[in-house]
Amino acid sequence: MKDPLDQLKEAFDQATPTPDAARKADALARAEEIFESLQGSPKAARQTNVRPKLAGLRQGVRGMFASLTTRPALTVTTALVAVGLVAVIPALRETPANLGVPGTTELAPVATDEEMVVVTEELAREERADIAGDDRVQALGKSPLTIVQEPAPAVDLDQMAGTVSPEPRNAPGRRPRQLAESEQAERDVAGGLIAPAPQKADVQDAPLAPAEVDSETFANEPAASVKVATQEPVSTFSVDVDTASYSIMRSSLMNGQLPNPDSIRVEEMVNYFPYDYAAPGVGEGPFRATVSVARTPWNPDTRLLHIGLQGQTPDDGVRPPLNIVFLIDTSGSMNQPNKLPLLKQSFRLMLGQLSPDDEVSIVTYAGSAGRVLDPTPASDRATILAALNQLDAGGSTAGQAGLQQAYATAEAMATEGEVTRVILATDGDFNVGLSDPGELEEFIAKKRDSGTYLSVLGFGRGNLDDATMQALAQNGNGQAAYIDTLAEAQKVLVDQLSGALFPIANDVKIQVEFNPTLVAEYRLIGFETRALNREDFNNDLVDAGEVGAGHQVTALYEVTPVGSPAVLNDPLRYGRQSADAANAEELAFLRLRYKRPGEDNSQLIEVPILDRDTPLRGDSAFAAAIAGFGQVLRDGLYTGNWNIGDAISLAEATLGDDPFGYRREAVQLMRLANSLSQ
Repeated sequence: MKDPLDQLKEAFDQATPTPDAARKADALARAEEIFESLQGSPKAARQTNVRPKLAGLRQGVRGMFASLTTRPALTVTTALVAVGLVAVIPALRETPANLGVPGTTELAPVATDEEMVVVTEELAREERADIAGDDRVQALGKSPLTIVQEPAPAVDLDQMAGTVSPEPRNAPGRRPRQLAESEQAERDVAGGLIAPAPQKADVQDAPLAPAEVDSETFANEPAASVKVATQEPVSTFSVDVDTASYSIMRSSLMNGQLPNPDSIRVEEMVNYFPYDYAAPGVGEGPFRATVSVARTPWNPDTRLLHIGLQGQTPDDGVRPPLNIVFLIDTSGSMNQPNKLPLLKQSFRLMLGQLSPDDEVSIVTYAGSAGRVLDPTPASDRATILAALNQLDAGGSTAGQAGLQQAYATAEAMATEGEVTRVILATDGDFNVGLSDPGELEEFIAKKRDSGTYLSVLGFGRGNLDDATMQALAQNGNGQAAYIDTLAEAQKVLVDQLSGALFPIANDVKIQVEFNPTLVAEYRLIGFETRALNREDFNNDLVDAGEVGAGHQVTALYEVTPVGSPAVLNDPLRYGRQSADAANAEELAFLRLRYKRPGEDNSQLIEVPILDRDTPLRGDSAFAAAIAGFGQVLRDGLYTGNWNIGDAISLAEATLGDDPFGYRREAVQLMRLANSLSQ
C-alpha cells in the first residue's frame, strides 16, 4: 500500500502542467536580481537581552510568530504543523534500533517535555498580547478584538497517521521509555497547535450566507385526551376529508426518514382510503351513516366505535358547468423537479377530465401577480397547455396579490347555476403580503360566501407550509391535498375529481353523545384541528367542513365500558349516572348537521348506536390498522405495546378489494417505517 503522502505527491505531479523552459529561465533570472538587491541591511543589528536557550529554539520560533501576525498566516502555519506531525511522527516511531550508537548518524538533541510546554505557553501568551495590540486589529472596531480560546480537543496521532506503528526491535512488546515520553510531548504540543481557530469578531458590514434549513411547519394539536362520560358525555367536531397528511408521511418515508410527528393527522391517514359504505337511498338525504362496534386491536379491554359516512354520488354525466382558476405559485422556491414540473404534469392529467362547457383560467404569482391565461374553454386544450408549459419559477411569493387576482378572475367567470373554484398550487412559502395564517383565514372567509371555494394542492418538501395550506383550505370550504407523485395527482385530480370540486353539503358537523351507564370513558382518534364546542353544533354561523359528491368520512372513537380495567380516571365521590331506561341498549347517539349548497339553515340527521359488538374485520379492521399506525408514528400515547409490526399484520389480513393498490402500498410504507424505526 502506498503512503498517503506519496499518493498526494503523484496527484500533484499529474495535475502540474509541463513547465515552460523559457519562462522558467526568465523567472530565475529575475529572482536572482531581486535577491541580490535585497542583500544586507541599512540598519545595524539590534541588541537583545534574550539569552539563547535550547539551541536558540525559543528565539527562532518567537521570530517566526513575530513575522507572521496576520490571521491567515497563523491559520496556514498551524495547518502546516498539523500535516508535519502526521508525516513525521510515524517515521519517528520506526527509528532504527541502533539510533545513538557510536558510528551511526545521530540526531540533534530533543527538548524535554517540560521545556516544550513552557515554550509553547509563553509563546501563546506573547502572541495573544501582540495580536491584541496590533493596529490592524484595532482598526476592525472601536474596541480591541476579543479572542475566545476554547480547550483544544485531544488528538489521537495513531488515528491521524492511519496505521499503528510497529514495536521497536530492541524492545519486543514495549516501547523505549525515552521514545514514549517524546511521543507524549509531541501529543501535548499537537494538542496546543491544532486547537480550533479563535472566533472572529463581528463585522457588521460582512455579508452572511443564509443557512439552508428545513422550514416546514405543520398544523396540528396535541392528541385528544380521554373524556369521562359522566362529566363530558358529548363530543363535537367538524368533518375532514383532506388527505395531505398521508401523502406527506409517504414522502418522508420514501426519502428514508420517519415523518415529523407533527405532520401526522390520524384522521387524514384513515380517510385516505376508500371503504365499502352503503350509499344513501332515494330521498334519504346527502349522507348515509354506517356504524359498528368491535374490540380495539391495541387494547382488548376497550371498544372501537367506527362511524362511516357515504356521500351521495350524482348520476354519470349530470353535473353543472365548472369554472376553474388555477392559481399557480411560480416563485423561486418552486424551481425543483417535484414542484413546478410535477404541477404542470398534474394539471395536464386534470384537463382530460373536463367537459367542453368548462372554462379554465391561469393566474400566477411571484413578486407580482398576473393572469397568463384568460378564461378559455376546456375544449381548447392546446391553448391551455401552451400557457401552462411556458411557466417558469423565479422571484418571491406574493401570496396576497395572487389570491386577489384569482378571486377577481373567478368572480368574472361565475354564472348562475355553475360551480366556480380557485385551485391554489404552491409549496406554501408565502413570504410576501399576507403571510400570517390568521390574516389569511379572515381574507378567505370573506370570499367563500360568494360561492367561490378554494382548494389547495401542496408540492415539494423543505419549506412546505402545511399550517398555511390548512388555514386556506378549511376557511375556503375546499380540500387540502399534497401531491408528491404523479400517481397521487391521478388519485386527487382524476379519480376523485367530482368529490373535490362538486359539493353536496357544507358546514357538516358530527356530534356523538355517549351513554354514561355503559360508557365510562372515550376519546376521539384524530380530528384535533377540527374540534368544536358543544354549542357550536346547533349554531349555523359556525363554519365546518365541506363534503363533495361521492366523498366518504370515517371517524373512530376508542370507548371504555363501565367496569373495564382500562378505565384511566377514578370515579367521583359525588358523581352520578343517569340515563333513560328505554335507551339502556344504546351505547351512544349520533347526530349530523349539514347545509345544502347555497342554503343558510342546517338540517339534522340522527342515528342511535346500539351496544352490540361485532368481530373486527373488513373495512373496520383496515381502518383500525391505519389509525394504530398513525398513532404510533405520532406518539403512541394510548397504543401501549402495540407496534408497527402489529399494524402490518392487521393490515395484511384485511386488504380486501384493492383495485388501485392503495392498501398494498400502505403495507409497504409500514414495513419501511418499521425498518427505519429500528
